[in-house]
Amino acid sequence: MLACTLLAAGCPAFAQALPANPAAAATTAQPAPATVSQTWQMLDYLATDYAGAVHDGHVVSASEYAEMREFAATARQRLAQLPARPTSPALQAQAGELVQSIDAKAPTADVARQAHALADALLAAYPVPTAPSHLPNLARGATLYQQTCAACHGANGQGNGPAAATLDPPPIDFTDRTRADQRSVLSLYEAISHGVNGTAMRSYADQLSVDDRWSLAYYVGSLAYAHRAGEGVHAWQDNTLAQQRLGNLEELSRARVADLAPALGEQQARAILGYLRAYPNALPQSRAGLALAREKLDASLAAWRQGDRGEAQRLALSAYLDGVEPVEPQLNARDDALRSQLETAMGAYRTAVSSGQADVEARAKAADALLQRAQATLAGGSADAASAFLGAWTILVREGLEALLVVVALLAFLRKAERPKMLRYVHAGWSLALLAGLATWAVASYAVAISGAGRELTEGLSSLFAAAVLLCVGLWMHRKSVGGRWQAYLKAKMAATLDRSAWFLFGLAFISVYREVFETILFYVAMWNEGPRAWLLGGIGTGALTLAAIAWLLLRTSRRLPLGKFFSASSALIALLAVVLTGKGIAALQEAGWIGVHVAPLPRIELLGIYPTWQSIAAQAVVALVLAIGYALNLRRVPQQG
Repeated sequence: MLACTLLAAGCPAFAQALPANPAAAATTAQPAPATVSQTWQMLDYLATDYAGAVHDGHVVSASEYAEMREFAATARQRLAQLPARPTSPALQAQAGELVQSIDAKAPTADVARQAHALADALLAAYPVPTAPSHLPNLARGATLYQQTCAACHGANGQGNGPAAATLDPPPIDFTDRTRADQRSVLSLYEAISHGVNGTAMRSYADQLSVDDRWSLAYYVGSLAYAHRAGEGVHAWQDNTLAQQRLGNLEELSRARVADLAPALGEQQARAILGYLRAYPNALPQSRAGLALAREKLDASLAAWRQGDRGEAQRLALSAYLDGVEPVEPQLNARDDALRSQLETAMGAYRTAVSSGQADVEARAKAADALLQRAQATLAGGSADAASAFLGAWTILVREGLEALLVVVALLAFLRKAERPKMLRYVHAGWSLALLAGLATWAVASYAVAISGAGRELTEGLSSLFAAAVLLCVGLWMHRKSVGGRWQAYLKAKMAATLDRSAWFLFGLAFISVYREVFETILFYVAMWNEGPRAWLLGGIGTGALTLAAIAWLLLRTSRRLPLGKFFSASSALIALLAVVLTGKGIAALQEAGWIGVHVAPLPRIELLGIYPTWQSIAAQAVVALVLAIGYALNLRRVPQQG
């Protein structure tokens, strides 16, 4: 009688499943997964049925109150016998508070909240499967229900089946919304799987497969809300907060109306949860994007709690590279500040895990909160015309400005040196970089999958390489700017020097442009699907005109500068670019997981390569110090050169 199994979710006889002596339960040798599942089931039952034992601080059923006290004490004993975890002391403290609340006949809401919180913390510390591995089959669940449950619970789940009169206590009415609001699908699944010793109910784990048990649990969990399915369709599609809270099967399987009601409203929560339990295929089908990031973040935290720091680090990095990084273009177009905060938070969590910091839990919670905000932001529909235009313009100007400044500086320098034939090497460098960026994107899109780590490493290493080259060039140009006698130097030495450096100029122009092109294309490809496309193209065109105007202005200004001042201004600009690219390079390597992230109380100014981490600031400070020392030495050498 599978119907009897489901009675475990609400029958006082469930107490008989536990040893009379809690200490005996604590010493019973059980595999950890079974112990965790059964302890969770006990806490879940206690959270729901405590209301039948205590009301307004008075015991209304002595037998049920005794069971509640026994359940709480036994849960505490079982928790003490589980393998040690970093969070074990906190679990013990929560269990002690729950025992004290029940002894003090605390309000029902307080006990339910404490029991559910402890149950959730238990699963976080000792992960066991809490959701089906794939979508449950509701048609199969309905068939199983009629075959095994209808005799007791009735054809429609109202607890009025032919055998109901012979059962004591009577079968549960699954259409009772008040009680159903307190139950999750996971509650029903655990009842079906474990049964209750000492009663007519038994475990059906050996009779029904895992998939069948989940299908049956989802079907039973939908009975109380069947009449709201039509209302639930629109409620689900229009409610971004619900989509944020119920992003995957695990969240749906553990969700209760009582938990969702404060945020969604009771009627909305019932409609949405009833609809999703009946039609779980309405959930996002792909495990990608921010939902994947949250899943991997949870898995990383679980691995850390189990003491597996290496796995926790791997999952933490995957959460960013595989979950967040692919949707950064869309998020950047919607809320650039949120995207920046999310990058920093995910990096800070990775560092906390790798270095064994005490605030891992807090870092994970902060990162998950930002992921939820990002989910809600991206769920808000397509970008409007203004955001598409401004996003496209901002991306092109921001990503292209550093590369433009390097190329313009090279062109202006060659013109000042009266070496027009060398201009072709610079033009060839940036032109081929554009084509190479397009080709790389095409290969990545249609031939191979370049990982997020690969993209970040390419950008980071190329940024640092360009910064090193610019550092040397900036010091060299500053030395010449304070040495005097420019015309003689250019005529006597510059020609030979530039002839030997033709391919160096090509390489610098190429690497400076290529490092920006691929990422910019990825941003635009993602935004292309967001729409409106006409405004996106308008933003791209306007951005290109903006860069062209900046280039014309810089080249025209450079022609009017005396040679000494030109070298001095160029050296300052190139030095600044070296500092900027150093910050960007370190930030990219942090995102790739090569360098840790320690958050600094500083603003984030991407245009200047300033990121709120001590690692990037320290690297920029080192480059600035090298420049300062080099400039000082150049000034001291002026008399010898005069």
